[in-house]
Amino acid sequence: MGGDPRPDTFPEVTSDRYLNRELSWLDFNRRVLALAQNPQLPLLARVKFLSIWATNLDEFFQVRVAGLKEQVAQNVRATPPDGLTPSQQLAEIRKEVTSQYAEVSKTFLTDLAPALSQAGIVFSDYETLDADDRAYLDAQFRDRVYPVVTPLAVDPAHPFPYISNLSLNLAIFVRNPETGVTRFARVKVPPILPRFVVLPDGERFVPLEQVIAAHLESLFPGMEILSHHVFRVTRNADIEIEEEEGGDLLAMMESELTRRRFGHVVRLEINPDMPAEVLDLLMREMGADGADVYHVEGPIDLSGLSAIAALDRPELDYEPWHWLTPMRLQAVEGDAPDIFEVIRDGDLLVHHPYDSFTTSVEAFIDQAARDDNVLAIKMTLYRTSQHSPIMRSLIEAAESGKQVVALVELKARFDEERNIEWAQRLEDAGVHVMYGVVGLKTHSKVALVVRDEDGVIRRYAHIGTGNYNDATARIYEDLGLFTCDNQIGADLSDLFNFLTGYSRQTRYRALSVSPGGIRRRMLELIEEEAAQKDGHITMKMNALVDAEMIDALYRASQAGTRVELIVRGICCLRPGVPGLSENITVRSIVGRYLEHSRIYRFGARGRKRTYYIGSADLMPRNLDRRVEVLAPVTDTAAQFRLDEILDVLLADDALAWELQPDGTWIRVPEVHGINAHDTLQDLAVARSRVS
Repeated sequence: MGGDPRPDTFPEVTSDRYLNRELSWLDFNRRVLALAQNPQLPLLARVKFLSIWATNLDEFFQVRVAGLKEQVAQNVRATPPDGLTPSQQLAEIRKEVTSQYAEVSKTFLTDLAPALSQAGIVFSDYETLDADDRAYLDAQFRDRVYPVVTPLAVDPAHPFPYISNLSLNLAIFVRNPETGVTRFARVKVPPILPRFVVLPDGERFVPLEQVIAAHLESLFPGMEILSHHVFRVTRNADIEIEEEEGGDLLAMMESELTRRRFGHVVRLEINPDMPAEVLDLLMREMGADGADVYHVEGPIDLSGLSAIAALDRPELDYEPWHWLTPMRLQAVEGDAPDIFEVIRDGDLLVHHPYDSFTTSVEAFIDQAARDDNVLAIKMTLYRTSQHSPIMRSLIEAAESGKQVVALVELKARFDEERNIEWAQRLEDAGVHVMYGVVGLKTHSKVALVVRDEDGVIRRYAHIGTGNYNDATARIYEDLGLFTCDNQIGADLSDLFNFLTGYSRQTRYRALSVSPGGIRRRMLELIEEEAAQKDGHITMKMNALVDAEMIDALYRASQAGTRVELIVRGICCLRPGVPGLSENITVRSIVGRYLEHSRIYRFGARGRKRTYYIGSADLMPRNLDRRVEVLAPVTDTAAQFRLDEILDVLLADDALAWELQPDGTWIRVPEVHGINAHDTLQDLAVARSRVS
């Protein structure tokens, strides 16, 4: 019963026009895995990428696989544009994930672990340690583990315990030596404790589950320990809120977060040596079937490798990058410039993590909070950090009497609890906190500062492609536009009125706003460019899924328009298909920084081009079910920066992959050795030194 009782008997279904979204995402995660397998990268960076692979896959199962299983349970017959039914998608996902698990185990056990050992970072087995090391771990267990671990018995008086989402567990069989009765018990590896116990030399690590397993006699005194086996459970963690006018969204979200822990099982990870009777018991009690079971060689849950990747071994990691303050924002004789004056002198485009988030975005909100001439600050907040300086600035602004409005998106997946906590703290400080529009998720990243300048009201704006999060701003590549353009300022005022009040606003002066507006504007621009003799479209995004947008790009290609797409993750478009998309190329840049910005450029070099940046990918959810903003970039210096970024990404032959007509991804052959992230760092250094 431990095998897959539901073998793939489905006929292969392919679409000549579209690739499957879920399989395309798995291809992206395979490109992340390839970074972990790349011996040219620093060792700890490779470890980090393996951890990211595991974390990515956790979310994929919690949301995407869970959603497909729900569709199967509800007998949903509708198929995506690629034509695969939910059952067929699940079967194809299982084949690909099984293949990736095998590669990951091999990468860790035969490549990374030995390489780490040579560098003095050793994954040790408890059984192989000497007496002194075991004595140390015994003390660690007694002092730190035993007080928080909880053994749970299963017998007529104790039902099978609830196994929480993403929990690592030990399945244990014990026997009463007096009665001879054998019982099952479960011990949860406490997630509050570090995944690995560090030995005194600071360079050897023992998995926490091994330390617990070595001390089961302490947890079940007087019992015989017959066997123990590690397993991990993943559950449906997607939250669906049926919003109603007048409903308390905060209360509903808090209730749904509690329910998330009790979702259906969508994955059960075990080691191959788990006996069939143990697996049968787990599957029966948790309602899992064979298609949910994945056999993992070596340690289960490699997301815990993030702690190893964070070790202070700079010689094993990327050379540190210290982000730079843009020239226009640099201090003069020790005094920071007036950021409002800088913006009045002309639009400013910042590019993170190359440009400092602290001295640009955080400084903008901080100065606004302390400036007596500022009347109001309005922001949308999708994801932020635990100790956010921006949140502290908003609280300071509200406490000083300014009008502060924060649209906190409670439905930001897996950040709901943090957002609820921040929303409550902001409200306590007097900030006007809103939770968005019924039926829509607010994904836009915008800030508006209203200032009284000698009796004249002026609006300053920041429109970004990434979250107001100081932690991720160091590893996510994103753009931000600072402007005091009158039309953009007026549009943002209208947008916030839509978000906080009652408004049917659908048309804006300069901004393109979803739902509706971005789809309409993108289709217009694609069609207009396709009518040009030298048509050229360049788009950079995280995902391309929307069938209408894909069809529009196909038509542009058929009209002779050159289409260059830089898509980090999911791409459902088939490039290079004769008669359909032979003028379209698709590449993905995967490396040190997570490519997160969205840039949409229309026009050939040598004639007037149109540029947009913002928060929206070309996916149905971004175009139709979210509040998203794309802003035009009209400043010539900012346009030059966007051209420079796109040119570097299109020239990359170190990090880039190219999508083939059959849906496979291949590495771009390395000819010039252009690493986009290194090149953009070099350009940032050169720019910061220009007088």
